[in-house]
Amino acid sequence: MTSSVLAASNGGNFLVSPNLGVMIWTLIAFGITVALLAKLVFPRISEALAKRQKEIEESIDSAQRTREEAQQLLAEYRERLAQARAQSDEIVKRARQTAETHEREASEHARQLATEASARAARDIEAATARALQELRSEVADLTVLATEKVTRKTLDSADQRRLVEEALSELDFSGVASEASNN
Repeated sequence: MTSSVLAASNGGNFLVSPNLGVMIWTLIAFGITVALLAKLVFPRISEALAKRQKEIEESIDSAQRTREEAQQLLAEYRERLAQARAQSDEIVKRARQTAETHEREASEHARQLATEASARAARDIEAATARALQELRSEVADLTVLATEKVTRKTLDSADQRRLVEEALSELDFSGVASEASNN
């Protein structure tokens, strides 16, 4: 009765009050629980944590390898880009050289054509001058024969005509006419 009185007087807090028997049984239950947890649960938790740690380390290693590969690819890309730029610079340089060469060749060809045209024109002018002088000599000869026939009132034979024409032509100076025509 005393324990029930004591329990009634404490208001039903017998679990809160220290009792040596309850403490021992609680410690035994706690020890068994810890032993069971250590034997059955903790190895699985440790195994899961180790597995997770290994996965994280592998992910970090994989990320590191991927990063290194990306840096290597970037370096290769930059090298190829530099090579492509060098090649494009070389192509542009060759194109400019080719264009300059074509320009020089075209200019030289145009000069040659102009020189040839000028020489051709000079030859044509000389030929036309020579023809004109020949026609002029012929005309002068005809006029001289005609004037002589009118003055002498007789027809001249061919020997007299030739002598008279040669004398008239020797008196005329056609060299000035020829030099003026070649200067124009």
